[in-house]
Order: sequence, then structure tokens, then C-alpha cells
Amino acid sequence: MDEATRDRERNERGQYADRIPPDAVVEVFEARDDRARPLTASDVMDALDCSRRTAHNKLNELVERGTLDTRKVGARSRVWWVPIERPADVSESTDRPDDVSTAIRTAELPGSGPTLEARREALSAAYDYLTEHPEATKADFLRDVYHDHTAGYESAEGWWNAIQPALKGLPGVDPPEERGHLWHFLGGD
Repeated sequence: MDEATRDRERNERGQYADRIPPDAVVEVFEARDDRARPLTASDVMDALDCSRRTAHNKLNELVERGTLDTRKVGARSRVWWVPIERPADVSESTDRPDDVSTAIRTAELPGSGPTLEARREALSAAYDYLTEHPEATKADFLRDVYHDHTAGYESAEGWWNAIQPALKGLPGVDPPEERGHLWHFLGGD
């Protein structure tokens, strides 16, 4: 056993104490020029001058903590990245009256789980569109809202058939009496 190995600190279980804290790995991610680029174990090894095993152990520890995400990208390759935090639930927007948030959160829309959540986001986007454009036609919603918020619908018509009945029930919305006429936003109470 060489002198460096003998001098290494041990933890309470007699194992060698880590000389590289997990926060050092987080700093490698924060130091990237391109914050969107995932890193490999080799990137971490090079930045911290450590072994592949140490890099993998630290990266996996950070995945378990929820600090990093990972996935396989080939037969023997894996990448890690800092997950982007999801925006708050659209129905909990702070600049929206409580009655509107509640109406969006409780609107009857088809689906469950992530599908239902995507449809609530689409309803929220349609509502926001109408508040920004107080007179809008069905074609306006399909052109300006549907493509960014398809909510799992393959056709604009299927999307509209699900969204418009729920949109009618939201506060301040005045739906047209006849097809092809204007939707109006009358404002909040």
C-alpha cells in the first residue's frame, strides 16, 4: 500500500471518504457554456480529474437526489443533465382571478393524468387568447392556439370540439349564439 492510500481519510464504516463532493459535479454542470447540453461521465471525469467509477457514482447519487436526470443514448452510452423545472400548474396562475383558476381546474374535459393536464393547459391558453383578443372566431383559436397546445388531439376540429364547451363556461366569456360568429371576452366581475 502506498503512502497516499494510507493517508486517505476513512468514514465511520471504515470505507475511504470521498474526496470529491457531489456539489463539485453540480459545479461542472453550472460551468457549461451551453446550459442545454447534457454531459457524459467522461466530461465529468475530465473536469474533476477522477476515475470513471467515481464519476458514475457521483452522477448516480445526484440522480437519486433529483438534482440530475439521465438516460441511455446508445448501447453503452449515457448522458446526464440538470432538469428544467416545470412551470407551475397553469390553473394556479397568480395573475388570474381565483374563480377563473378554479373554473379551468374543474372544467369537464376528456382524459386523465397528463392528457387531462395538457387539455387544461390548452383551455387556459384559449382563455388567455380571448382575454388578449376580446373578439375572436373559431378560426382565430384554431390558427393561433391549437398548434401550440394540441393537447393530444390529431385534428384541430377534435381539439375545438373538446375545448369550446369548456371555454363557454369560463368567467367573462360570451360565446357566439350562432356558428361562425364572434366569441367575446366581457372581462372579469
